[in-house]
Amino acid sequence: MNVEKAVDSLKKRGFSVQHFPTAQAAVDYLCGEIRGKQVGFGGSATLEELGLYERLGEQNQVFWHWKDKDPAVTEKAALAPVYLASANAISEDGYLVNIDGRGNRVAASVCSKEAVYIVAGVNKLAPDLEQAIWRARNVAAPKNAQRLGRNTPCAKAGDKCYDCNSPECICSVMSIVRRPMMGMGKYEVILIDQELGM
Repeated sequence: MNVEKAVDSLKKRGFSVQHFPTAQAAVDYLCGEIRGKQVGFGGSATLEELGLYERLGEQNQVFWHWKDKDPAVTEKAALAPVYLASANAISEDGYLVNIDGRGNRVAASVCSKEAVYIVAGVNKLAPDLEQAIWRARNVAAPKNAQRLGRNTPCAKAGDKCYDCNSPECICSVMSIVRRPMMGMGKYEVILIDQELGM
């Protein structure tokens, strides 16, 4: 993994990038950046591991369907002016790749907002776009399907994508973000020198 190359590539593509040696440093940074806001969360084992919902909830109004099962929370999260998610993969040449079952996380992370923060550990890095897509499909998706207890071939075997059409498939939509969208406020990638998420 070449973190420096990834940081440089992301910056060249127009992303704001912060690189931290530890998860705690990243959490402290985000808590300093986000105050008095409505904040939406996309489904993310990384954000869960970091305890960001609880920390940001101390000084913001936070919405996350993982924490509040009210169906309205998913919509409130998607519409919040600040949105946090992770990436299933980040290529060292500067692409962000995500796969989603419902599409709420993918959609909310690419629509116009005051700020979007993509938070990821270095385990999400892949050398190029092709391998980032491979990682999203064959590493992140099977692990997430297993975590969710889905009845899919990848969840049962836990080894790769089977390109299935199961009703419980969590791979309905894939996004590839190659630069921040027009009209977007801050679009920042937070890279952490630890393994986080799936």
